[in-house]
Amino acid sequence: MNDPNGMVYYDGEYHLFYQYYPDSTVWGPMHWGHAVSSDMIRWEHLPVALYPDSLGYIFSGSAVIDWNNTSGLQEGNEPPMIAIFTHHDIEGERAQTKTFQCQSIAYSNDKGRSWTKYSGNPVIPNPGIKDFRDPKVVWDDLREQWVMVFAAYDKALFYTSSNLIDWTMSGSFGIKEDHRLWECPDLFPMTVEGAGETKWVLIVSIQKDAPNGGTATGYFIGDFDGKAFVGDPNSQQWLDYGTDNYAFVTWSDIPQEDGRRVGIGWMSNWQYAQLVPTYPWRSAMTLPRELTLHQSEGNYVLRSTIIDEFNSLKEQQDRISLAAKQYSSFTEIAADLSGYSAVELNCIVSVPKSGLVSFRLSNSEKEELFFGYNVSDDTYFIDRTFAGKNDFNKEFGDYHIASAEYEKEVLDFRVIIDRSSIELIADGGRTVMTDIFFPTSRFNSLSIDADSNDIELLSGSITPLKRIWH
Repeated sequence: MNDPNGMVYYDGEYHLFYQYYPDSTVWGPMHWGHAVSSDMIRWEHLPVALYPDSLGYIFSGSAVIDWNNTSGLQEGNEPPMIAIFTHHDIEGERAQTKTFQCQSIAYSNDKGRSWTKYSGNPVIPNPGIKDFRDPKVVWDDLREQWVMVFAAYDKALFYTSSNLIDWTMSGSFGIKEDHRLWECPDLFPMTVEGAGETKWVLIVSIQKDAPNGGTATGYFIGDFDGKAFVGDPNSQQWLDYGTDNYAFVTWSDIPQEDGRRVGIGWMSNWQYAQLVPTYPWRSAMTLPRELTLHQSEGNYVLRSTIIDEFNSLKEQQDRISLAAKQYSSFTEIAADLSGYSAVELNCIVSVPKSGLVSFRLSNSEKEELFFGYNVSDDTYFIDRTFAGKNDFNKEFGDYHIASAEYEKEVLDFRVIIDRSSIELIADGGRTVMTDIFFPTSRFNSLSIDADSNDIELLSGSITPLKRIWH
C-alpha cells in the first residue's frame, strides 16, 4: 500500500482509504483499500472499496460528505459520501499518450460500505497533461462552492463546482522554473494560534530533492481568493524532515465542535518503497497528527503533534522512569526494552554548551539507531546507518538532519518507537522527523550517549504501547 486516500469522518467513524494492490508487495493495479476507526488509533479492516475498471486503475484522491445533496446522488435519508479520485489508464500510458489520467467520482449511501461509480465519469477529462492526478476536494463555506485542488506535474490546479459533477478550472499555483513532480495536494483554512487570523495552507508532496533526499511533504502558507491559492511560491517549508512521511493529507468533515486539523502520511519513500525487506506486508502509515498554525519570527509555520487519542495506547502501569541526573561522557544504559514491541520515550534535556545529545537504540546483533540533537549546527538528527538491513538501496542507510533554528532553553523529545519506525516530535511539534529501519531483531536497549559534555536529563520516561489493530 501507499498514499492515504479518501479520508473523511461521518457518524462516529474515521474512514481511511489507501492506495492498495492486493496481489503483491510491489506496485500494481491500484485499488482503494479501506479501514475505519472511532478514534483514528484503533483500526478495523474493511473490504476493498474501489476496484480498477474500464477507465483504469484507481489512483489517489479524497472523499467528502455531500451534506446538502448538491450532487443529487443521495438515496434514502443519509447524505451521500462522495469519493473523488484519479482514473489511470494503463494502456494509454503504455501508448505514451498524455491523456491517460482524469478525475472521476463514486458515491456511497451506506456509510462507505458499498460504492457506485458515477455513470458520467470522468467528471474532469484530461486537458493534455501527462501527470494530472490526486484530487482533494474541500467545501468553501464563504463562497458556498466545492473546490478541487490536484497535482498537474509541477504545479497545483484549482477547479470549482456547485455539485461535485460539473467543474470549471479557476487557477493554478506553482514555483517558477522548478520542475519537480508534485503529488497529493491538500488545501484548508487555519486560524493562527493566539492571533485569530485565518490563513490557508497548501500541502504538496514532492517527488525529489527533499531535505534528506527522495520524497517528502512540504507546504505553503497564504490565502484563497475563491479561485486559487495565493502565496509566495518561494516560501515552501517542510512538514517532516525525516525521509518517511509522504503524501500527508488531512481528514475532511471532522465536526466543528472538535475543530482540529488532523492528517496522516504514508511511512515510506519512493527511493526504496518497493525494495524494503518486509514480507508479507509492505508499508505503513504514520500515526495521525494534529496540525496547528503559528507565527514565529515573522513567518507562519505549522507544528505537528500526535493526536491526544494516542494516549489511550499507553500501558501506564508498566511505565519506566528515567533517572533525572547528569549522564557522563561514556555510554550509559538508560532502559531495558526487552519484551516491548513499541514504546513512547518522553524526556526533557538541558541544552549543553557543545557536542551531541544522543540516544542509542541497540540489540544483541550490535545494530544501532541513533537520534538526538547536535549543538554545533543546531539540528536534530536520526542516524540509521547501522540500524539493520540497508543493502537493498544505497541511499537508505544514512544520517538525516532537521534544522532547528529557533530559541530553546531545553530540548523536549517525544519519540514513538515501533519495531521498524521512529517518529520524533521535538519541542512541542516545531521539529518533526519520521524514519523507518529494519533491524535483524528488535532493539531492546536504550542508551544515552554523552559527547564532549555531560548531559543533564531533567525528566524522562518510557511507556510501552498496546497494539492498534483488531
